[in-house]
Amino acid sequence: MTAFAPDSLVLNRKLPLWYQVSQSLRASILGRAPDASLRLPTEEQLAAHYGVSVLTMRQALKELEEEGLISRHRRRGTFIEPGARRSTPRRLLGSIDAIVAQQSGEPTTVLGHGTEPVPGELAEYFPGVPEVVTYRRLRVDGESGEPTNWAENAVLPELAAVIDPADLERWPMTKVLRDVVGVRISRITDTVEARLADPETAGLLRVPLLSPILHYTGVTYDADGRVVDVARIRYRGDRFSFTVTVEAD
Repeated sequence: MTAFAPDSLVLNRKLPLWYQVSQSLRASILGRAPDASLRLPTEEQLAAHYGVSVLTMRQALKELEEEGLISRHRRRGTFIEPGARRSTPRRLLGSIDAIVAQQSGEPTTVLGHGTEPVPGELAEYFPGVPEVVTYRRLRVDGESGEPTNWAENAVLPELAAVIDPADLERWPMTKVLRDVVGVRISRITDTVEARLADPETAGLLRVPLLSPILHYTGVTYDADGRVVDVARIRYRGDRFSFTVTVEAD
């Protein structure tokens, strides 16, 4: 493709095709390199890239246009909005690409990483594993520079050995594990609960001690049913909301 090149996508026939395509393209847009072209390929090129019909592609693009990520101009083509940033709330229908899209798009700093004994609260996820590699990251709002959330990812050491921390400043851990490391992700279980900010969280997110935060735990399993990553993300309670849509079969 001569214009912006989106990532590849393995389609899941259990979910609407337009939705999966829109989620994948959203993640590509939000995670693009600073010097990437703002011009999207044509509808026909995108449809061929994703292996879907032009009609499905149009529906996916309409979703992104309504969200303000792209603009479409007759005879000129389709372009990424230069200030495109993710909005909330978001519809999540259960695909891995939805998780990647939800996590993408914010400037991220890797605060540090290193090997440590498996934390007691994570022992159930890593039976027989003495150590994990923990990555700590801080995300900020691209416009205001205010911190929005900070994350800890506990990853199996053999996978961490091939992770470049620089990739985590551009992409979420889910994408790095799947697309860079090559993990065959089978599922991710999500838990979101209300908590009070501890001293570390209050300091990193610049909120009062014991103020409300959203605490997200995401457990990632590979195709063999093994836990490969446990993410613990603390969101500022005044910056995020979550909407989940359950659709009938």
